[in-house]
Amino acid sequence: MDLKDKKALLTGAGKGIGKAAAIALAKEGVHLGLLSRSQSDLETLKQHLTSTYGVKVYIATADISNKDEADRAIEGLIQELGSVDILLNNAGVAQFGTLVEMESEQWERIIQTNLLGTYYVTRAVLPSMLEQRSGSIVNIASTAGERGFATGSAYCASKFAILGLTESLMQEVRKSNIRVTALTPSTVNTDLAVNTGLPIGDEDRMMQPEDVAELLLATLKLPNRVFIKTAGIWTTNPQ
Repeated sequence: MDLKDKKALLTGAGKGIGKAAAIALAKEGVHLGLLSRSQSDLETLKQHLTSTYGVKVYIATADISNKDEADRAIEGLIQELGSVDILLNNAGVAQFGTLVEMESEQWERIIQTNLLGTYYVTRAVLPSMLEQRSGSIVNIASTAGERGFATGSAYCASKFAILGLTESLMQEVRKSNIRVTALTPSTVNTDLAVNTGLPIGDEDRMMQPEDVAELLLATLKLPNRVFIKTAGIWTTNPQ
């Protein structure tokens, strides 16, 4: 499927996977609505994308764990874009510790951002897709949503939930010609991985944000009649 002149809305767009996805989509001629908590990151990225690829780029800042902030930001971006063909739910946070040692506020923050933030954004965008009877929603999950690990109870719970949300919504909207897919990368070399102290190993062999962006493009370019529930991507870097 040709992506040129499609319109995409991305969360967590200022860094990491979100930034790589924005660049990859802009190369395809996709116009973008970018959402992040950092205004400076978005301004820098917008300048690069518009000057390099000539696409339209609109930006908004919000903490998607706050429903009111998410609703206002999404409403503004949809008004500027005019419609949304692609939604990438990428924004997320991580912190690791045993269930007893991690403060309940930290546990709740991970669920609030990774799960409820995805829900808030999707709920704000979905009505316009249902009205136009087309669209693609891609949720960034993780291999941590397929199997748990010690000290990862909050993060794994949030990503397991994203997979359940993805599969349920896929069944709910597929007859409206809307595809819902989850990408499940293993550890990616991003600030999130580095700052949380994950054992990332050899960075030269580690999965990069651009690798996930390539999988995103491949997923979006599938024929409209094809639905994929999850698409995994693994690093060759031994853990």
